[in-house]
Amino acid sequence: MDFNDSPQEAEFRAEARAFLEQHAPERPMGSRDHSADRKSQLADQRKWQRCLNDNGWAAIMWPAELGGRGLGFIDQIIWNEELSRAGIGESLFLPGVGMCGPTIIAHGTEDQKAHLAPMLSGDVCWCQLFSEPGAGSDLASLSMKAVRDGDDWIVTGQKVWSSFADFADWGFLIVRSDPAALKQRGITYLLVDMKSPGIEIRPLRDMAGGEHFNEVFFEDVRIPDANRVGDVNDGWTVAKTTLLHERMAIGSVSRFFHYEDLAEFVRERRDALDDVTRDGLARVYAWTKSLDLLNARVNTMLSHGQDPSAEASVMKMAIARILTAAAELGLDSQGLDALGAEGTWQHQFLFSPAMHLAGGTDEIQKNLVAERVLGMPREPDPLSDTPFDKLPHS
Repeated sequence: MDFNDSPQEAEFRAEARAFLEQHAPERPMGSRDHSADRKSQLADQRKWQRCLNDNGWAAIMWPAELGGRGLGFIDQIIWNEELSRAGIGESLFLPGVGMCGPTIIAHGTEDQKAHLAPMLSGDVCWCQLFSEPGAGSDLASLSMKAVRDGDDWIVTGQKVWSSFADFADWGFLIVRSDPAALKQRGITYLLVDMKSPGIEIRPLRDMAGGEHFNEVFFEDVRIPDANRVGDVNDGWTVAKTTLLHERMAIGSVSRFFHYEDLAEFVRERRDALDDVTRDGLARVYAWTKSLDLLNARVNTMLSHGQDPSAEASVMKMAIARILTAAAELGLDSQGLDALGAEGTWQHQFLFSPAMHLAGGTDEIQKNLVAERVLGMPREPDPLSDTPFDKLPHS
């Protein structure tokens, strides 16, 4: 395991850091900005996206001929780390640039690649439409129906947990196009204009006070077949490209939390600390440093062209655990005053449970680790060869 950047990686990191020191916004952005009104941030983030695009930093891994830098996973990780250092978290344009864009590049038509330039410039905002009320961690169980009608698809159903859908211009979704096929083989991947007739968007206010997520209802929405990415009924293959880049977008714990911030906050209240809180603080420190080591291992694997799938699952669970523990310590250090105050740690306390669900629940990640690290057998599935329309549904 290599803890240090290679000379090439160090040069890229220095270039990224120099750019951010000169151009990064003065106030936190994205997941570091705890404002409940996400829409009010759109103008600032669009301005920042245009700055990135004008200076060649909008898409690290996209091919140079399509507006990117033509670099690899390890460079994307370094860029994510430097963004976090500069106080810049999740972008409103990440679903397009970070997830849909790479998918179109890998599987899309030349006409569909016309969407790429507006993604990079920030002129068009995208949202992901994958999860459903009955298909979250088991995404292949999705039931949103798509029926072919000439040169169009007629789409009906519901998506949920769709970040930024309430002001997205376009969305990318997967639909059930052949219910008689096995559940992973009857799925098709489509791009949809979010202003299409028949789409209703309902924001979901979370307990942290924001409207980050949305329910999206489709009622006989007509989508041209020209907006299909990949082959009919092969959308699961296309979606795996999107999901791979989504895992990259989650990044490390530093996107959400820096241990130094917690330590400084607690030191200001040193007189109120007890031994239990001190022990908890030491535990979060140890977990954070252990995660740094695992992150170095993942970076080394990526540098060598290896797929750190199981390690990514461990990192996902560790990030959720660290955020939860840190938030609790931030509140504990305030004593009873925490109940009547508002601030970073109150927000983090309300936000952190979502990290145990987003991107695959803790239970799903534990199954992956059990199978891929511990070598335990997969749970028998007597319905693995059963067509989707014959499966039991609640």
